[in-house]
Amino acid sequence: MQYVDEFRDPAKARALVREIGAALQAIGREPGRPLQIMEFCGGHTHTIFRYGIERMLPEGIEMVHGPGCPVCVLPMGRVDDCIAIAERPEVIFTTFGDAMRVPGSRRSLLQARAGGADVRMVYSPMDALELARRNPQRQVVFFALGFETTMPSTALTVLQAEREGVDNFSLFCNHITTVPTIKAILDSPDMRIDGFLAPGHVSMVVGEAPFQFVARDYARPIVITGFEPLDILQSLWMLLRQLAERRCEVENQYARVVASDGNAAALQAIAEVYELREFFEWRGLGSIDHSGVRMRERFARFDAERRFAVPNLRIADPKSCQCGEVLKGNLRPWDCKVYGAPCTPQTPLGALMVSSEGACAAYYNHGLQARVVQPDARIAARLENPA
Repeated sequence: MQYVDEFRDPAKARALVREIGAALQAIGREPGRPLQIMEFCGGHTHTIFRYGIERMLPEGIEMVHGPGCPVCVLPMGRVDDCIAIAERPEVIFTTFGDAMRVPGSRRSLLQARAGGADVRMVYSPMDALELARRNPQRQVVFFALGFETTMPSTALTVLQAEREGVDNFSLFCNHITTVPTIKAILDSPDMRIDGFLAPGHVSMVVGEAPFQFVARDYARPIVITGFEPLDILQSLWMLLRQLAERRCEVENQYARVVASDGNAAALQAIAEVYELREFFEWRGLGSIDHSGVRMRERFARFDAERRFAVPNLRIADPKSCQCGEVLKGNLRPWDCKVYGAPCTPQTPLGALMVSSEGACAAYYNHGLQARVVQPDARIAARLENPA
């Protein structure tokens, strides 16, 4: 297939749903327990809800929405650190737009901007570096956030700043890693996941090898997945076929984009600039060992955490928030006590309601403000009119 509309073909979707149903019949399942498939990436969650994919699937398959939204899992204490840096009079604090509304313990970056802090939205770290070039009398800080997908761009920006000798530019590094997070989910004592849809954009950088442990050590199939509706459906069929054939492997459905060895240039930039932290705090999941990166000593002058004093406090989520249970698949968003009221995309309390890629926000924004009793399986209508 060559064009986007081919990946949204209702006839092909119907055929894949039939194949999924046939594969499901071939799997010997525990009575009364649906197969649980986790899509790790928030981009997959968005596709699933935009096109009504979960409602197309036969009874007996349940999608579990994972922690693959880096904006959502940013803990309150790190947001407070951002605000402490942004409120310094010599600082221009730059960030992607979706991070501006993430609530800290008292307020968000957007609210700090309303209070006088110089917080600016940018589209790339290179935009922040250009601001530093134009404002040599100010300190320009870029809020580096995201999984391995965005690590190369910030690493390359730091290398560019080093080459040019731009000394008024730094990163507040909050990059996080995928593999330790999947491992933490698999090690959870109440884990019930039967298979994984691996994140396509992360895999574009890291390749297939980092996910081998899921099949090898935990006997769970995993499929690297693209972001169109037929990508999701084909990957689900591939997972169910593995389960039916009693196989556990890493398969690459997104081969048109993801090379088995990943992107060598991107991996080199990441390795040159970053090293693993001993642990990193996740909103809704707690502390996970080696799940974040920091800047190497060579780049200390570009590290905002070393350049500025930050509170660096651990602040607990609201007690009413049950995001951790949703992330592990133990609850659906609508089972959370605060989902929909008072926690909404306009007034987010929990991690998964902050960004449009979060599971709770995806449920809410696509009309699932309450539990769905009778799923709608009108495949063609959803694919032809996904709004």
